[in-house]
Amino acid sequence: MPDLAGFLAFALASLALNIVPGADMTFVATSAARGGVRVGLAAALGIAAGCFVHIAAAVIGLSALIAASAEAFAVLKWLGAAYLLYMAWGLFRAPAFAEATAAPALTAAQAFRSATLVNVLNPKVGLFFLAFLPQFIYAGSGDASFAILWLGLSFNLSGTVVNAIVALAAARAAASFRDRPSLVRAARWLAGTAMAGLALQLAFSKR
Repeated sequence: MPDLAGFLAFALASLALNIVPGADMTFVATSAARGGVRVGLAAALGIAAGCFVHIAAAVIGLSALIAASAEAFAVLKWLGAAYLLYMAWGLFRAPAFAEATAAPALTAAQAFRSATLVNVLNPKVGLFFLAFLPQFIYAGSGDASFAILWLGLSFNLSGTVVNAIVALAAARAAASFRDRPSLVRAARWLAGTAMAGLALQLAFSKR
């Protein structure tokens, strides 16, 4: 385990990384804008659930296998990209009635499941944990597996708090113009374009 100074450095680095917009934050923001605070928070919790999978993988060494195997990385990468494109298509083809009534496109349960899949199917998250967490584990500090688990959970907690704040802000901003169909339509297409862009970014990313 790192000492207090090391843990504080880790906490600051984690916060800085978590506030940088990425696929997870974009998904939470678009979910909250479309479905409200409850759906946005469910998406944030889904992202956290997906991170648990990557943390566990880092502890048992599965992320190391992905890092070493181009085939495993490619399979997860294309599955993640395909799922994001599927979500983007759903945004583009939402019925006009949903726009007029501003009915949530996702339930909280659906947002949780989708967010979890988006995170789990992004191999870069696992590779990130594998590369980032060991930087704060020192020789002679004890069981490395326990240290990775502790740091991973701390990072996940920080990210969940940031995503929850993003969900609240996005839902509040969306509520101010939800009764304007043209703005709702524009927001829906913007969200779909963002999801499609994330899919392409993931599909063509390099290891």
